[in-house]
Amino acid sequence: MTKKSNLSNKKWHLVVIAGLSLLAATLLSRCTEPTQAAVATPPAPTLPVIQVSQEPVTTYRDYTANVEGSKDIEIRPQVKGILSHIYVDEGAYVEKGQLLFQIDPSPYKQAYQQASASLASAEASLKVARINADRLEPLVQRKVVSDVELQTARASYEQAKAAVAGAKAAEASANINLNYTRITAPVAGYISSIPYKMGSLVGDNDDQALTVLSETKQMHVYFSMSEKDFMDFKASYTGASLEEKLAKVPPVELILADGTIYGQKGKVELVEGSFNKDAGAISFRASFPNEHGLLRSGNTGKIRLFGQAVHGILIPQGATFEIQDKTFAFLLTDSNKVKSVPVQIAVKKGNYYVLSEGLKPGDKIVLQGLDRLKNGMQIAPEAVSMDSLTKANPY
Repeated sequence: MTKKSNLSNKKWHLVVIAGLSLLAATLLSRCTEPTQAAVATPPAPTLPVIQVSQEPVTTYRDYTANVEGSKDIEIRPQVKGILSHIYVDEGAYVEKGQLLFQIDPSPYKQAYQQASASLASAEASLKVARINADRLEPLVQRKVVSDVELQTARASYEQAKAAVAGAKAAEASANINLNYTRITAPVAGYISSIPYKMGSLVGDNDDQALTVLSETKQMHVYFSMSEKDFMDFKASYTGASLEEKLAKVPPVELILADGTIYGQKGKVELVEGSFNKDAGAISFRASFPNEHGLLRSGNTGKIRLFGQAVHGILIPQGATFEIQDKTFAFLLTDSNKVKSVPVQIAVKKGNYYVLSEGLKPGDKIVLQGLDRLKNGMQIAPEAVSMDSLTKANPY
C-alpha cells in the first residue's frame, strides 16, 4: 500500500512539472514575439537626389514698376464755351491732328467777323489819311497852306496805321479763339477717360482736363531701388560717373502683371538726382518701344535688371530648409546616409539659389522629403539630373 502511494505521488509530480514547463514555454513565446516585431528595421525611404555642379549663372533682381506713356498730355480747352461735340470715345486710338472735341463756335465766329469788319474800317481810314497827307505836300511847297496842316495830316496817317495794326491783332486773336473751339490731338496716342458730356460748360480755368492723351510709341517704366541696392548697382558697373555706369547697364526686361515677359527689351535712361527721404529709395526710368500698342499708361509690372554672370553652385530652393535663420541642405554621404550641412546663399534666381559656400561640385543632395529626414538616416537615392529639373522649372 505504501509503495503504490509513493509511485502515485511521483507520477503526479512529473505531470505538474510538465504542465509548468509547457506554461512557461507558452508565456515565453508570447513575450518574445512582440519584441522581435518591435526591433524589425523599416525599409529605407526612396527619395530623389541631384548631383550639384558649378556653373555660370546670370543673376537678376526684380523691382516693382509703373508704366506711363512717354507723353501723357492733358487736353484742356483754351476758350470758354459749351461742349457741342465729342468725336472720340474713351480708350480710342487717335492720330496726330485728329479732331477730338468741338466747343460751340458761334460767339467766336461773331467776334471774328466783328474784328474783320473793324480791320476793314481801319484800313479804309488809313487810305483817307494817306490821301490827305499826299494832297497837302505840294500845297505846302507852294506855300498855299501852312506846314502845320501837313504835319497834322501826317500824324493822322500814322494814327490810322496804328489803328490798322491794332485791328489786325484783334482779328488774329479772334481767329485764334475761333480755332481753339476745335480741339485736336497734338500727338498720336490713346484717349483716357472723358469726364465731360456734350452740353457741358467748359473753360480754360477748369480744374479737370477734358481728357488725357497718352503717346504710346515709346513707354516709360518707372521703378525704385533701396539705398543698399543702389550701392550694389553702382558697384556692378565700371565708369567714372553715374552716366557712364548707366551706359553699360544691359537691356532690361518688363514682367507684366500676368507674369509674362514683354516681347521687347528696354534701356535704363535716367536716374533721379536724390533719394526720397520718406521712402528711402531712388527712382529710375527705363524706356521700352511700343509699336503695337500693347502697353498702356497705368499698367503695372516688374523691371528685371540683370547682373553680371557669377560662378556658383545652383540648387533648387525646395532642396533647402531653415533653422534659426540659417539655411541647410541634406548631403548624401557614404552608405547612402544623409547629413544636414549649412549653405551660404550668394543670390536668389527665380526658384533657385546660387551658393557661395556649403557644397562643392559633385556633392549629392536630397531634393524632396526633407521633413522626414534626420542626420545619419539611410535612404534609397533616386538620381535626378539637374538638366531635366531646370527644363521642367527654368530659372
